[in-house]
Amino acid sequence: MHLLSRIERHLRRSGTPPSRFGFESVRDPRLVFDLRKGREPGAEISARVAAYIEMRERAGERRPCSR
Repeated sequence: MHLLSRIERHLRRSGTPPSRFGFESVRDPRLVFDLRKGREPGAEISARVAAYIEMRERAGERRPCSR
């Protein structure tokens, strides 16, 4: 699955704002917005995002992140 599609699905399911997702996953609050505009992430960013989503899904998170 394309990384942006996977992120969008996670955002819908968890209710997490895009900027919070980007900051918490790779310390880049613009990540999702830039991906939506066509940014192509490198292998390291893609791996970190995938690991973050997997961690959240394993934890069963389906609500907005709290900080």
